[in-house]
Amino acid sequence: MTQSGVLMNIEVLDNPDQELVDYLDKKIADFNWANWEVSERKPLAVQIKNAKGEVIAGAAGRSFGDWLLINTLWVSEELRGQNIGSKILKKIETSAKERGCIKCLLDTLNFQAMPFYEKRGYKTQWIQQGYPKTGCKYFMVKEL
Repeated sequence: MTQSGVLMNIEVLDNPDQELVDYLDKKIADFNWANWEVSERKPLAVQIKNAKGEVIAGAAGRSFGDWLLINTLWVSEELRGQNIGSKILKKIETSAKERGCIKCLLDTLNFQAMPFYEKRGYKTQWIQQGYPKTGCKYFMVKEL
């Protein structure tokens, strides 16, 4: 195949090198930063460690513009049901507000924590049905 006189070979890679994935991620990120109204994304995390120094609960995300995007919130089995998740969520939200964030976005699967987030003020904006086959994924937002 040729495009503008350049020979192209389109390949499907079932197991691509991480280097290729990173390259493509960087290229789209470069494009986005050149065209986006914000100039930085800052990582943000909260953790709880036990006496051995092992992480037993935490959350991770990033702030950009008006938004906190929470990627992960996890509490170890032995701490569940003790309000630890609520405390972690509150701490990451408060830290994001200190950075100027006024909204938070996260997603959760049907077997994960949608009722947990609803009780803490998150509203479902969109549901991806049939994800990945018979389940669903909830995209939730909260005004901080």
